[in-house]
Amino acid sequence: VQLQALGGGLVQAGGSLRLPCAASGRIFSNLVMGWFRQAPGKEREFVAAVRWGDMSTIYGDSAKGRFTISRDNAKDTSHLEMNSLIPEDTAVYSCAARYGSVLMFGRYYNYWGQGTLVTVSS
Repeated sequence: VQLQALGGGLVQAGGSLRLPCAASGRIFSNLVMGWFRQAPGKEREFVAAVRWGDMSTIYGDSAKGRFTISRDNAKDTSHLEMNSLIPEDTAVYSCAARYGSVLMFGRYYNYWGQGTLVTVSS
């Protein structure tokens, strides 16, 4: 599967942003699409993931209650809806994919799209 992350940009604290990730290729029901982020000087952090077929989701602690991940079957795209953004959410966000269980560990994701920068100003 090939991935293309879109969106990103500058947003004020308290605002919202939606990040799409378009998938092409082998889109099966067990495809899991996830989002990870990496802030300058910090390790990569899991944000959220969704499985294509049953829409099972998991969220990282920083995303719970503020972010929502979904998938659009008609457009072969997953979306990360981010609300109540804070400056600490500033990072490069990358979408990734794997087949099978919905996991939060980046080392289990085999396919990666390019990152997109999200900057939250205070």
